[in-house]
Amino acid sequence: MSDPLYVVLGGYPAATLAVAFLKANLVAALAIGVVAVARIVARRAFGPAAAYHLWGTPLAAALLALLVEIARPHGDPWVFGISGAVLAALATVWTLGALGIAAVFAVAQARFQAEVRAGRAGPAVIGFISPLIVMPADDGRYTAEERELIRAHEREHVARKDPRAAVLAAVFQSLCWFNPLVHLATRLIRLDQELACDAAVVRSRPAARALYARTLLKTQLAVTPLPFGCRWSPRGTHPLEVRIQQLKRRGVTGRTRGDGHGVVAASVHAIRP
Repeated sequence: MSDPLYVVLGGYPAATLAVAFLKANLVAALAIGVVAVARIVARRAFGPAAAYHLWGTPLAAALLALLVEIARPHGDPWVFGISGAVLAALATVWTLGALGIAAVFAVAQARFQAEVRAGRAGPAVIGFISPLIVMPADDGRYTAEERELIRAHEREHVARKDPRAAVLAAVFQSLCWFNPLVHLATRLIRLDQELACDAAVVRSRPAARALYARTLLKTQLAVTPLPFGCRWSPRGTHPLEVRIQQLKRRGVTGRTRGDGHGVVAASVHAIRP
């Protein structure tokens, strides 16, 4: 067979791609499990930004596994001689699942855009090519100082190119919709994004730790749809509690304890079920 597709993928190209995709998902799942644990250690030892950067590992591992599986010799009929009808059925199921998840994200994004136009959204960053910071309405809910902290936080998202990471995560959620660990990874990535931005803002404004904690409580308790349909899980520790605890842990010594510890402790208590 001289067809380039058969030269690269062997005599059963559809089966080769299917097996490669499944193996890449398995490798990604294993890497996600490792990173889900390692990020906690990295956060405590090196800070939230280091924990967030670990999330490049599952993606790199999955792509490497995909390329290795495609590149290796394929000529064993008992592995790649999968029935065409079975492959067609699996491809249909996968396509419908991917389109379904993508549709959920598109609807969530459209609803959020409608909230933006109505002036009821924010704080958030939308757009991955030219990101736009969406601020909450200036209706007196936030003081000028709180609004500046919100703006600083969202600027950190833009500077770190988090909107592009969010789009990439949404793409992989759609393609790997059957892999529960991919969805878990997306939630943890979003949390680590927020923790990294929190740390950057507080690091540049150490005297504003208590005010930042109060502002964080206000923004996270506001009912605002998020782009790409990413919602926090109701199980386990609430992400806001994790973020407040991170501020508390960073401010328990020295001069910052007096101006932030009480507010942080009160905020944690306020959000417990």
